[in-house]
Amino acid sequence: MTAIATLTMNPAIDLSYEVDRIAPTKKLRTRAERLFPAGGGINVARVLARLGSEPHCLYLAGGISGPTFEALLADYGLAATRIAIDGSTRIATTVYENETGEEYRFTPPGPHVAEPEWRACLEALGGVECDWLVASGSLPRGVPDDFYAQLAIQAGQCGTRVVLDCSGEPLRAAIASGKLCMAKPNQAEFEFLCGRSFTSPEAIGEAACEMVRDNGLHALVVSLGSEGAVLATADNHRFCPAIELEAKSAVGAGDSFTAGMVHALAQGQAMDAALRLGMAAGSAAILTPGTGLALREDIERLFAHYESC
Repeated sequence: MTAIATLTMNPAIDLSYEVDRIAPTKKLRTRAERLFPAGGGINVARVLARLGSEPHCLYLAGGISGPTFEALLADYGLAATRIAIDGSTRIATTVYENETGEEYRFTPPGPHVAEPEWRACLEALGGVECDWLVASGSLPRGVPDDFYAQLAIQAGQCGTRVVLDCSGEPLRAAIASGKLCMAKPNQAEFEFLCGRSFTSPEAIGEAACEMVRDNGLHALVVSLGSEGAVLATADNHRFCPAIELEAKSAVGAGDSFTAGMVHALAQGQAMDAALRLGMAAGSAAILTPGTGLALREDIERLFAHYESC
């Protein structure tokens, strides 16, 4: 049995490079071009592998860019199952402007997925035996908002613990299914679910505990960006502040955070230890330019800084 599987419904080829300064109409000479296989679940799997887990990736891919995505993914040596679709895998672009230190991110919506294609995805997932399933990222066009809810119900029947990182109505429907183990919204996504804003981690924690109790979750983690994260269970909540670092890129920080937590939980560690590893992995991701994600040596070095969490 695979300990951890990941699902990416809307993967992307991530292209990143640097320019001195962005200007209109001019031909801009770029440097440090990088290509990565990406999308929420793929990003999580890449970091899981760096931490020593052996995840199995399930993903949708197709069109003219599909084979390129598969080739990039093969370079990482990850076990993977492709669910074929007609539409082309999207290509996302990140540009780092050296003069200002600003990062520009261009993300297309991705392909339209037909009903037989997303149903084939559910069928493929039914054949994967795993202890943990991490579903991360947006749903492509054509996939219903309750897809992740259907997935959680299906996986729960097999005893698989589902961790979800998405937003909007798909997140709301999945939480309401009562079959999620853990969800990881950011503050804006959590405020959308609650229908109100929050001014402190304490207030977020109290509301998150209520959501956990009302929906049968094991835990809910609300990431607060550079401020840190709030972990809530049915009984209590805690805020872990982030350490100050010079950010090179914010791409993949949330996915790295999720990978750190799930890796720890799959190893049988307590929720507090999982939060520490998640914080270390999320922090490590911002030290890597473009879509390089968190590196193991950075995660291990930063882990000690979160002993107080």
